[in-house]
Amino acid sequence: MKKRSLLSLIAAAVGACAIAAPAVAKDFRLGLITPPPHIWTQSAGQFAEELKKESGGKHTVTLFPAGQLGNEAQMLQQLQTGALDMAFMTVAEVTNRDPNFGALFAPYLVKDVHEAGALLQTPAATKLLEALPAKAGVVGIGYGMAGMRQILSRSPVTTAADLKGRKMRITPVDPVRDFYVALGGAPTPLPLPAVFDALANGQVDAIDMDLELINALKFYEQADTILLSNHMMFPMVGLVSARVWQTLSEEDRKQVSELMAKHLKNTIAGYADKESGWEEQLKKTGKKVVPVGPEFFKDASAQWEANWSKRAPVAELREAAKNLPKSQ
Repeated sequence: MKKRSLLSLIAAAVGACAIAAPAVAKDFRLGLITPPPHIWTQSAGQFAEELKKESGGKHTVTLFPAGQLGNEAQMLQQLQTGALDMAFMTVAEVTNRDPNFGALFAPYLVKDVHEAGALLQTPAATKLLEALPAKAGVVGIGYGMAGMRQILSRSPVTTAADLKGRKMRITPVDPVRDFYVALGGAPTPLPLPAVFDALANGQVDAIDMDLELINALKFYEQADTILLSNHMMFPMVGLVSARVWQTLSEEDRKQVSELMAKHLKNTIAGYADKESGWEEQLKKTGKKVVPVGPEFFKDASAQWEANWSKRAPVAELREAAKNLPKSQ
């Protein structure tokens, strides 16, 4: 039997898509929490440009970056009702609806952004998208990602024990929270626009963040120590409202799916290309930059694994990661 494409699986999951809708011109609304200069927003803009061109101007996409339409939970609700057509959204928010996605946050599941990008294209990862129409009312087109997660601290860190009791800014999702609970920290969810001031005034002691934003938003200015840990990957997913998807013709679904998937993959390529440069840029700030590996978080990682291996397909993702070509 031939392997079915993700597009055909999506159609089957949505159900009503079996009957093609008539072709109708559409101005799609696409929401993101990232600011305009961010790789995700730039890729969304390129998707919009190409869809307009390839559809002969029939379809356009208006972007709403920087959380203009609300936080991700609010945008997901809008997708479910059809008030929002599309979104580039962290897998964190999707995990709040389907815990199986929590496996993608397994500590040290991959070594770096290159392996992360490769893992997100494997069947073990892409099959998670098949449940989204039923569980979240959205169609998952494919994955993008941000850079690997690092830890930036206002005060010195020499061992994992130094993080105990510290207020750690996190993205609000259970697998990330559970990792920092296992470390003995106090996970503190905060929206991205609030992070700089929270670090400056001591509302949080440390943050979980990627290199792009640590540099671009100058979070390092409020830090003593940056742990270059690469302890988690941070996937993104391109979503279309299932209600909106049902209104599209087969031709339009194919065009939207293929073009969005292309530009989602471009985010992966962007991080693979730029991550090392951001690391070098950070080292030039004069801040203490400390590389650490799996042994640094050994106990917390083991506790996380014992918890999440019962709740999500962690073993399947680790097996897929083990079989990836290893980056140098």
